[in-house]
Amino acid sequence: MPEHTNENNHPVPLLRGDYPDPSIVRVGSDYYMTHSSLHYTPGLLIWHSTDLFRWRPVGKALEAHAGNVYAPELIFADGRFCIYFPSNHTIYAVTAERPEGPWSDPVPLHIDGIDPGHLRAPDGKRYLYINNGKMAELRQGGLAVNSELRKVYDGWPIPDDMLVEGFCLESPKLLYKDGYYHMVSAQGGTAGPATSHMAVSSRSRSPCGPWEHSPYNPVVHTESAEERWWSKGHGTLVDTPDGRWYIVYHAYEKGFYPLGRMTLIEPVEWTEDGWFRLSAWSVEERKLAAELEELPNGLALSDDFRSNRLGLQWSFWKEHERSRYAAGDGVLRLKAKGSSPADANPLLCAPPDPAYEAQVEVSFGTEGAAGLVLFYNEKTFSGIAVSAGELIRFRRGQAGAQIPFDGAKGCIHLKLRNDRHTVTLYYSENGELWTRFPSAIDVSAYHHNAFGEFLSLRLGLYASGSGEAEFRDFRYTALG
Repeated sequence: MPEHTNENNHPVPLLRGDYPDPSIVRVGSDYYMTHSSLHYTPGLLIWHSTDLFRWRPVGKALEAHAGNVYAPELIFADGRFCIYFPSNHTIYAVTAERPEGPWSDPVPLHIDGIDPGHLRAPDGKRYLYINNGKMAELRQGGLAVNSELRKVYDGWPIPDDMLVEGFCLESPKLLYKDGYYHMVSAQGGTAGPATSHMAVSSRSRSPCGPWEHSPYNPVVHTESAEERWWSKGHGTLVDTPDGRWYIVYHAYEKGFYPLGRMTLIEPVEWTEDGWFRLSAWSVEERKLAAELEELPNGLALSDDFRSNRLGLQWSFWKEHERSRYAAGDGVLRLKAKGSSPADANPLLCAPPDPAYEAQVEVSFGTEGAAGLVLFYNEKTFSGIAVSAGELIRFRRGQAGAQIPFDGAKGCIHLKLRNDRHTVTLYYSENGELWTRFPSAIDVSAYHHNAFGEFLSLRLGLYASGSGEAEFRDFRYTALG
């Protein structure tokens, strides 16, 4: 047994930034993980790791917009990878031989629910569980149901003195171990108060129940708003080839709701009576985790646009129209759409840091506008744009202050700095001498508790009006 420290219940971020609802699977000595992609398309980004701590992206499973895609379930069965995900009032499945793809088109299972969780029982039967404790048996192959949905689980009774958003029984994650079917579920609501979300555990001798609740519930929970991580929950168990166990879940970082829900990890141990609970990090694990907290995510955001493929850091807001853009030779050409960032389907990436800068060179035509924005949704965004005759500042989804600009020059450098929710905007003719736009913007309220939809505040490039814009040398820099 490894030596343990006294630092118990201390999560470590695996992925900073907006990576909610993690689903993780081990195949031999390789780990794969995906997350909710919501309305960002291409979606369902797949991550790979060989040690459970260092991750790199390898591909995306959804090429086209499939609606609001959240709380997926990534599995490996019968030699194939499969992702179950909810959207448009049903559960879909996509499959691939390799996580890098190619992935199949979505197949509807005609189950009305969210948060699918897959189970293969020792007898080979497969089941799909969804929110509110419902379950259906799957046909062989896992791409169709073999029975009607039925309720098999009522959830853990939340104590009256807990401050939560609601009961919200979601995210069933199942495994079979030592004669028991273990279910890890999310309860309490995903956002709301800092103490709302949680992961709870129950077990049964049958896939259909009855279920007994863990004496360690909630196994993951934010006990106080004084903690670093808020709304901890939506957990998935994963083991290592040498028998160690962990729980992977998401949470907001205190004071940084706009960054979205980050992916965290903690070790767990199994008790003599067959329950799991959070445990301490070993000395070796703690050292590794401390080192990794200081490293950037495995997904770099800067892009020189030399590749003719869109980088994995990028997703469009909703519609992914391949005819709208072309990359290569150091240029991203983006056809204009709509009249502002609200209806231009901007190209977005998720910043992982509390403070950062982004800059880009923009060339534009005379009939449109193009810019660099922080985008939450169609109603909530801020940033800076250029048109033929002026520079435009956006704040709270509205065009505001304007500065005359000689559009005949056709090229300008734009920069956006977000220093812990205070945003300042800059422009330059040569990318070296910068002029600050005269007014700053506060974006601390650009998050779900204010505007809904469980989104994050993302950096984006957009072009509106007619014609097209060209973007060069997108640079992202984390600030201390």
